Amino acid sequence: MRVLITGGAGFIGSHLCEYVLNRGDECVSVDNLITGRLSNIAHLLDHPKFSFRQHNISEPLFADGPIDLILHFASPASPADYLAHPIATLKVGSLGTHNALGLAKSKNSRFIIASTSEVYGDPEIHPQREDYWGNVNPIGPRGCYDEAKRFAEAITMAYHRAHGVNTGIVRIFNTYGPRMRLNDGRVLPALMGQALRNEPMTIFGDGSQTRSFCFVSDLVEGIMRLAGSSEHYPVNIGNPSEITIRQFAEEIRSLVPGYTGRIEQLPLPQDDPKRRRPDITRAREILGWEPKVDRLDGLKRTLEYFRNELGL
Repeated sequence: MRVLITGGAGFIGSHLCEYVLNRGDECVSVDNLITGRLSNIAHLLDHPKFSFRQHNISEPLFADGPIDLILHFASPASPADYLAHPIATLKVGSLGTHNALGLAKSKNSRFIIASTSEVYGDPEIHPQREDYWGNVNPIGPRGCYDEAKRFAEAITMAYHRAHGVNTGIVRIFNTYGPRMRLNDGRVLPALMGQALRNEPMTIFGDGSQTRSFCFVSDLVEGIMRLAGSSEHYPVNIGNPSEITIRQFAEEIRSLVPGYTGRIEQLPLPQDDPKRRRPDITRAREILGWEPKVDRLDGLKRTLEYFRNELGL
């Protein structure tokens, strides 16, 4: 197969590139490097079946030759990134998705859009099922990301219904692992960076809000199973093991011997979801998928990556 991955130099995108190459397929990585990093794919650049194009998918993209699968993963994805780049986030979710879908239509490709648990907003049902329409503030500070992804889902389904494009939608819940950026603003790299630097570990509010963390290798396996299926409707991919942010901070602190700092509270951001846990019934039934990496094992592997990043 020949696979094109937008956002291919990003955290998840780079792992997808690696997966595609490891199974023997050709991979074209496209990224404008607004949040992606060439260091994420440096080890792939000399691979005979890998190519990289620096391009903003919000501008039209043309590609020679056949493309069997398009994985559209281009977008700022952490709160710090999409709050810093709100217009770019909205454009890549709308114009970028439109361009990627147009390419899929012209190449008769299978197309997978990276959506997010953020389409559920601050959810009123728990755990979140794919048939839940969400509780999103469209004009709040997080709206640039939430609504970009909701629009991306809508136009993806429109291309499937109107043009017969072979589309799929993956709703990604909190994911972690090597190649995250220490400064991307997400809770795990923030807490790990603070612990490794022996700084106070900061949480928002009293830390009673919950998240469910999935290791990146599990996520990638779920995405690729969806890509190989005939499913068109959204599928949650995430780990249903739920934990409070305060408990999560305590877990990370316990993995850093000699840490002498303390956990400090900051004001809770506007529209921050109180609970987040995927219902993965559809993933189990349709894809035969469920996460396998234990959180403690995944945290240790990620912590080692950040130690190397900080030169410790």
